Amino acid sequence: MDLRSILYPVVALSMMGLLFGVLLAFASKIFAVKTDERLPKIIEALPGANCGGCGYAGCSNLASEILAGNAPVNACPVGGERTANAIAEIMGVKAEEKVRAVAHVNCRGGNTTKKKYRYKGIEDCLAASKVSGGPSECAYGCLGYGTCVKACPFGAIEIKDGVAVVDQEKCTACKKCVAACPRHIITLVPYPADVHISCVSRDKGAYVRNICNVGCIACRICEKKCPAGAITVENNVARIDYDKCINCGECAGVCPRKLITDRRKVPETEKDLA
Repeated sequence: MDLRSILYPVVALSMMGLLFGVLLAFASKIFAVKTDERLPKIIEALPGANCGGCGYAGCSNLASEILAGNAPVNACPVGGERTANAIAEIMGVKAEEKVRAVAHVNCRGGNTTKKKYRYKGIEDCLAASKVSGGPSECAYGCLGYGTCVKACPFGAIEIKDGVAVVDQEKCTACKKCVAACPRHIITLVPYPADVHISCVSRDKGAYVRNICNVGCIACRICEKKCPAGAITVENNVARIDYDKCINCGECAGVCPRKLITDRRKVPETEKDLA
């Protein structure tokens, strides 16, 4: 066998491989997409929860939006001040002060609310609500089957006495529970606020009084007592404007239904229900 018949093809293939390698290396330099070196640092600074509480599809997406200037450095509700300061340092800016928010369940009725029937179906609030609007006589209150508990990635919610309760120290305001609640009774409130109204029923007072021991009856006593004008009664239920609220707790002291709570005046054993 002629050695040249083997050697020539091997050399030719080697030369072609070398040529293609040089061309690919050259093309990778010409067509390379430059990545900002700050991007991986921002991603590393974020908690990696990918909860969507910031409004973006995961931490990587948020990092890209921060880098592009479309999101503030303190956009992550989970990381809090420490994460915001770390990202601000990476971006070379100053993090704006942001008031921490936490979830609050606007209901305290639970097992004390009158029931229309005994529900024995799937332990899920949405499923229960599909059966004649739910077993509770109140069409606005917490159903108590733990859909929000399952949705919370931080273990900040539990069901107590038939109503969902938020542990504010664990809550990161990711809004998973807000989105999961079929009755939309979970809202975000300022963490520093001690006073909360836990009712969203728009039924008239006489009816609420008959079906729930702690529901708002729109008596307007709190509205008249508030020195800051922070409470108004609309659609048969009281509301707090936290931008006006001075956290005095006067409304909690005069509420005849005790549905307005002041965490500073609740015994330690009951604070998680406030």
